[in-house]
Amino acid sequence: MECLGCNLANKHLPVHVVFEDEHVCCFLDHEPFNEGHIMILPKKHVYDVEELDETTANSIMKASILLSKAIKKLYHPDGITICQNGGVFNELTHYHMHVVPRYNGQSFADFYSEDDVIIEVETKLMETKMKIIEAVGEILC
Repeated sequence: MECLGCNLANKHLPVHVVFEDEHVCCFLDHEPFNEGHIMILPKKHVYDVEELDETTANSIMKASILLSKAIKKLYHPDGITICQNGGVFNELTHYHMHVVPRYNGQSFADFYSEDDVIIEVETKLMETKMKIIEAVGEILC
């Protein structure tokens, strides 16, 4: 596969998966805005939102709801930003949705500021992954 998003969503490249079903793979962003920043990608190649079939779109929304609950339970953010970037702003050239915990005083514009990006070390990503998997399991029970 040549598409970076397809390779990530189908785990042909290393990712920290926190949830998946037959249609989507959800994993930690390797350059998170805040701890718990998750990306949701369809497993089949889709470039933009209008190309999503209904089943995949529903799976993406269900995952975003589940992961928002897990993030709220773990990190107690003041809010969550859920977004996707299309067209020329889609740096993966594969549809993806961000689920990002946010706190008072954080401007949405800061989300795109290179100065504020925190590159997580592998140990921290593994710790975060395990916390979220546990919270998702508790929510699904």
